[in-house]
Amino acid sequence: MGTIKTTNIETITGSGTLTLGQSGETITIPSGATFTNSGVMSGQNYPAFSVKPNADQSIANNSFTKLNFQTENFDTNNAFDNVTNYRFTVPTGFDGKYVFHYAVRISSLGDQDVFQIMLYKNGAEQTNSRQISIMALADNGVTRSNWIDDAVAGDYYEVYTIHNYGSARDTGSAYTNFYGYRIGS
Repeated sequence: MGTIKTTNIETITGSGTLTLGQSGETITIPSGATFTNSGVMSGQNYPAFSVKPNADQSIANNSFTKLNFQTENFDTNNAFDNVTNYRFTVPTGFDGKYVFHYAVRISSLGDQDVFQIMLYKNGAEQTNSRQISIMALADNGVTRSNWIDDAVAGDYYEVYTIHNYGSARDTGSAYTNFYGYRIGS
């Protein structure tokens, strides 16, 4: 086929929808070219998910424990396993950069007790956030963290927590959550 060279393309009436390509085709912007958006551009940061536990979870003392997220607020690509493994797995065709946010609340901590929340990728710790309970907060503590990561299809992400209270403590399901979304390739 041929090449069309022009400086401007408009619809016949000057308003409406202009379509490039058809379903299943790829529109390529060459390397070094710039795409300028002066209007409104629709699109989604898919896949995306947001999950929370459906009840408090008991966390043993000094034991790395995976958090169980059974309730999906949304899961655009059915990529979060909320039944068995409680983890997000990057779907085929969605390699790229992802943002993850996660939080946990540990109930009934004592003064100077420490608890952490950690993000695991493919079974290995990536990052953690540590909270030390102080007298003013020494009942319930919440710690939050986030992480940006390059991911490929099949990579999976899980959230773990640990505390040193001395005996088992419960998470606060209303403040414990995990969500993420793809931000680009």
